[in-house]
Amino acid sequence: MEDFKLTDEELFSRVDSSSISSEKITAPRYSYWKSVARVFFKKKINWIVLTLLAIIVVFSFIYPLIVDFDPFSEISDISRQHLSPSAAIEKFGFSFHYILGTGSSGESIFDSTWYAAKTSLSLAIVCAVINLTVGILVGAIWGFSKKVDVVMQEVYNIIANVPYILFVSVFVFVVGSGFWPFVAALTITGWLGIAYFIRTQVIIIRDREYNLASKCLGTPIFRLTLKNILPFLTSVIVTIAATEVPSYISYEVFLSYIGIGLSAQESSLGRMISTAQGSFTVYPWEFWAPVFIASFVTIVLYVVGQNLGDASDPRTHM
Repeated sequence: MEDFKLTDEELFSRVDSSSISSEKITAPRYSYWKSVARVFFKKKINWIVLTLLAIIVVFSFIYPLIVDFDPFSEISDISRQHLSPSAAIEKFGFSFHYILGTGSSGESIFDSTWYAAKTSLSLAIVCAVINLTVGILVGAIWGFSKKVDVVMQEVYNIIANVPYILFVSVFVFVVGSGFWPFVAALTITGWLGIAYFIRTQVIIIRDREYNLASKCLGTPIFRLTLKNILPFLTSVIVTIAATEVPSYISYEVFLSYIGIGLSAQESSLGRMISTAQGSFTVYPWEFWAPVFIASFVTIVLYVVGQNLGDASDPRTHM
């Protein structure tokens, strides 16, 4: 009995006929999230990517609050415009503000890139949270209810055949540009693919023996979904989240690059790349800085999410 680390009262006690008490079994104490943390932090690479992620968060969300940045404050000083990193350091001395040179308005490319990254990351996180929340809830209901399945299958077959980029482009042209209209465009149907995937997983799991046993014991469908289904899909959900945030950064960069999405007054990585593209051959540092930051952010978020998804799989906790 000492192996279970449980008292005699916990091991041998009378239970009533309620569904909750009858489903309780005796087993060693196990903390799922402690096991996830143990598996995740066992790999040294995860410490490295978490450090890189912390750097991204600091420079994207905290750095803009500390530095008072105005991209047009030095626009009248022609001598500050289009300076290469070496020329900027030679003119202003060594400073993090000028290690990437200056732009067309004499602004620090380093500062403007992280201000743009804040917008791109905020957009990606908001879209991912909305789509994941709606997609998981709708997918769980979709997988359990046959009536909902009939309706949602038709909705999915119609909307899924419309190219996503085309739908977003048309929506933005109709509603207008800006942060929240762009969020609406990316989320109005963005959750549907997640919901369909969750629905498929729920259908696979719902008829397994332990779920059938729970039904026979009178467990409500909501509790069965919440306790038996969704925890089993935790690693799947984390893996989906790992791809959602980087993908929305890519959508923002691409759509802003072709002039769709955010307004001209809102700085983003895609907007910076689009602006610098015309002078790429003359001032290449203005183009490569936002490209590098966008790639760096996307790769780090993807690696962290994938490794966290692997650690969330209970089969890796043995």
